[in-house]
Amino acid sequence: MANQKRESTQVQPEDATIVSLVLQSLGVHDYDPKVVQQLLEFAHRYTTDVFQDALVYAEHANKVDIDLEDIQLAIQGRVNHSFTTPPPKEFLLELAEEKNKTPLPLIPEKYGNRLPADKYCLTGLNFSIVPNAPPSLSNTTTQQPSSTSSTTTTTIAANDSQLQQSKRRRDDMEDDDYDF
Repeated sequence: MANQKRESTQVQPEDATIVSLVLQSLGVHDYDPKVVQQLLEFAHRYTTDVFQDALVYAEHANKVDIDLEDIQLAIQGRVNHSFTTPPPKEFLLELAEEKNKTPLPLIPEKYGNRLPADKYCLTGLNFSIVPNAPPSLSNTTTQQPSSTSSTTTTTIAANDSQLQQSKRRRDDMEDDDYDF
């Protein structure tokens, strides 16, 4: 019966117990159990990186063993390049004061869901049904003089035949993609 109680309660590794005791001593009593795993992983990765850096510094100094100075240098390098300090409180207050100078826009007096402009919504149209004409075809029809309607007609007819030929070529290529 004592064995069943031990199996029902999960036994934590010693390191996980220490991390949970540190959290409790800091006043954190309500936390997800995965927080302990994340802190253990961070501590392992950090110490591994510090020791690898210390090993590189020791090899650079032609030392066989890692000493305290190498570890201190590795920690100092990690702190300077991995962690950032928050900006000063005065700077944040200045930014907040400048941002708060412009008032918020008034809420409109209409009912229903208030959505941003269509270009920012997923419900907005992001396609066109009729594609734009190719620039070469639109330029030839607009450059023709308006006095001669026969040349304009022949140009449009030539453009139509070019479009039909390019469409046939595109259809043939699509058919080739599906042939086995």
